[in-house]
Amino acid sequence: MTDQTLNAIERLALVKQERMAAQLSKRYGKEKRFRFFGMASIVIGLTFLAVLLGTIFTAGFSTFFSSEIKLTIHYDAAVLGISDLNDEDQVRLADWSQLVKKALKTRFPEVSGRSQSRQLNGLASSISIYTLKDRLLANPALMGTTEDVWLMADDEVDAYMKGQVDPSVPEIERRFNDFQIGLVDQLVASGEMKKSFNTTFFTNGDSREPEQAGIRGAMIGSFFTLLVTLSLSFPIGISAAIYLEEFAPKNRYTEIIEVNINNLAAVPSIVFGLLGLAVFINLFHLPRSAPLVGGLVLTLMTLPTIIISSRSSIKAVPPSIREAALGLGASKMQTVLHHVLPLAMPGMLTGTIIGMAQALGETAPLLMIGMIAFIADVPGTPLDPSTVLPVQVYLWSDLPERAFVAKTSGAIMVLLGFLAIMNLIAVFLRKKFEQRW
Repeated sequence: MTDQTLNAIERLALVKQERMAAQLSKRYGKEKRFRFFGMASIVIGLTFLAVLLGTIFTAGFSTFFSSEIKLTIHYDAAVLGISDLNDEDQVRLADWSQLVKKALKTRFPEVSGRSQSRQLNGLASSISIYTLKDRLLANPALMGTTEDVWLMADDEVDAYMKGQVDPSVPEIERRFNDFQIGLVDQLVASGEMKKSFNTTFFTNGDSREPEQAGIRGAMIGSFFTLLVTLSLSFPIGISAAIYLEEFAPKNRYTEIIEVNINNLAAVPSIVFGLLGLAVFINLFHLPRSAPLVGGLVLTLMTLPTIIISSRSSIKAVPPSIREAALGLGASKMQTVLHHVLPLAMPGMLTGTIIGMAQALGETAPLLMIGMIAFIADVPGTPLDPSTVLPVQVYLWSDLPERAFVAKTSGAIMVLLGFLAIMNLIAVFLRKKFEQRW
């Protein structure tokens, strides 16, 4: 072989190496860019999530604390107009607000005039009269005596205590004026104003007064709604999944059913609300705005999720387990119930919990069946009028009072807490009972 031939071969090999190096460099560059864009998208997504959660927690954390005023209350029978505490009519018609007004006047004797007196009386919440009523009825010996009582402050006072009122803003642009700010500052300086844990937020139902509004009614309504949903969707969904996967013949009809189940999982939730309105309320005349109807609607919405996840869990059970059970003489039903179902149950439970978490956060279908109504009472049964946590958030977000902004964020925090707990339970069940073959 001549030197010229060798040189040509070497040059050709060198050219090939350069091309391969260029191609590898180009490929590695694409890979680096892809990884960069992937990481950037994750960072951007997490940043938006952090900003969203940070905004909610910043606005809603103050909801869990409320301001209270310490007043010296004199239980004067003449002022109340009560001669017998056992007389329900006298207790009901008693002027309990006068006790609060007299205590405020005693604390600030320098206040005079109708306008200033009205602003002074506005420092205490209207719910404080129920506190005094309950205390006196629980201990009738307090009649005619005097005691110091911590009473809930008005929502404007509470907003000022939480730093939500800027005194530097011109007074004409504020609802809480300088005179009231001066009164509150005196109470703070003397230790007669404090912030404590807001139990009212968890023990009261809805109210038009921000300081009285709570989520107990919505929480009980959500509980009843999810109870109805779970009681219906779990057995129906599991049974449907077992039949379709283990017993149903593979023909055109079962294929149509499977396609429809998959399609129902993608149907907008408001469509289920329209269906519930047409069938359960207009056709069967079930009570409007009741957890029973809400549970039925959410059952229809949750069933596809439970059926699909349950079928996937059944498919994950190795065929050898079925073959072994059948080979030992077990019937088809015994094989499914005694061997396949226990092994698939963790996945079924996980899918059910995820479906229930989705149902807990739904609003649109419940709005269609009337669960948007203002319900102040706490429901006692699934047939009582009620609302749920997502709808309560929707209702509060539309109210003009400034205090309801914090209430809305606080309710969202509670709802997110429930959703996080349900998802953690799903993860725990999957990890605890997961079996590998």
